[in-house]
Amino acid sequence: MIKKILITGGAGCLGSNLLEHFFRQGHEILVIDNFATGKKEVVPEQPRLSLVEGSIVDQALVDKSFDDFKPDFVIHSAASYKDPDNWVEDTKTNILGSIHVANAAIKHGVKRLINFQTALCYGRPSKIPIPINHPTNPFTSYGISKHSGEAFLLQSSLPVISLRLANICGPRLAIGPLPTFYKRLKEGKNCFCSEAIRDFLDMTDFLRLIDQALEESAPLGIFNVSTGLGYSIYDLFCAVCEYLEIDMPEVPRLPVGDDDVSEVVLDPSETEKAFNWKATVNFKDTIHNQLRWYDKFGINDIYSHLAEPKS
Repeated sequence: MIKKILITGGAGCLGSNLLEHFFRQGHEILVIDNFATGKKEVVPEQPRLSLVEGSIVDQALVDKSFDDFKPDFVIHSAASYKDPDNWVEDTKTNILGSIHVANAAIKHGVKRLINFQTALCYGRPSKIPIPINHPTNPFTSYGISKHSGEAFLLQSSLPVISLRLANICGPRLAIGPLPTFYKRLKEGKNCFCSEAIRDFLDMTDFLRLIDQALEESAPLGIFNVSTGLGYSIYDLFCAVCEYLEIDMPEVPRLPVGDDDVSEVVLDPSETEKAFNWKATVNFKDTIHNQLRWYDKFGINDIYSHLAEPKS
C-alpha cells in the first residue's frame, strides 16, 4: 500500500536515510528542511518526492505543507542541536516547531506520528542500561528542548510513537566522535577520547524497526531503540584504527565534560517485546559499515551538541 509520508528534517542523517528507504518502497514523500545541518543534494528532484525549504518554526510554512500534501504519516526528525549555547534556536525548533507539526498533524488526522528523541532526555542516569521508565532529567539546551517537544506530542490527541535513540550509524552521519576520528586519523592528526560510554546501532536495524512502527497495528508510546550494549569512546577509537590498519597511537583520555553524560546505554527490552524486533548487527560491523561509507563518499561538516573541551 502506497503511503504519503511527511518527513521533517528529511535532509539530515536519519531523515535522508528514511527518504531513500521509503522511496525505494514506492511511497510518496514530502521533506521539510532548512538545511541548517542537512544537505540539499540528498533531496533530488524525483517523481513522488517533494521538498519544502524552510523551518518548522514557520507555522504558515508547516500548515501549507500539510494542506498541500495531506500526509497519512509524519516522521518528526527535525532538530536543532549544533550550537550548545543557542538555547533560543533549540527552543524554537525543538519545542515551538514540534507544536506546529503536531497541530497540523491533528488537523489532517494523520494515522501516526513517529518522533525521534535524544537519549539525553534521561540526563545522568541512575541505572544502566536505562529502562524506559527511568525518570527524565535533561540538563542541556538540546536535551531540555527535545524533552519538552516530546512531552507536548505525547499529551496531544495524536497517535504518537516516540523513539529514544542510541547512536545510529549510517550514511551521512556527521555528528560525534566516529566521523571525527576517521577524518583526523586519515589526515594524520592527533585525537583524544573522552571516558564516556555509549551504545551504537546500525542503520539497517533502525530501518527495520521504522517499517514496523509505521504499521497501524503497532503499539504507541515511548520506546528505547538500542542494542543495549555499551562501548567506550576508546573502543570506538580502536575500531577506527583497526579498520584503517594503522598502529594504535597514544591518545589522551579526558574526563567527561560538565555538559555531557558519562554513560548512556539504553535498555531496548520493552521495544524488543512490543515490536518483535532485535538489533542484529554487532558493534564491529556497525562501525566498519560506517567507515566504508566514509571511504566512498568522504566527510564534510561535523557537528556536536557538546561544547569544545577545555585545554
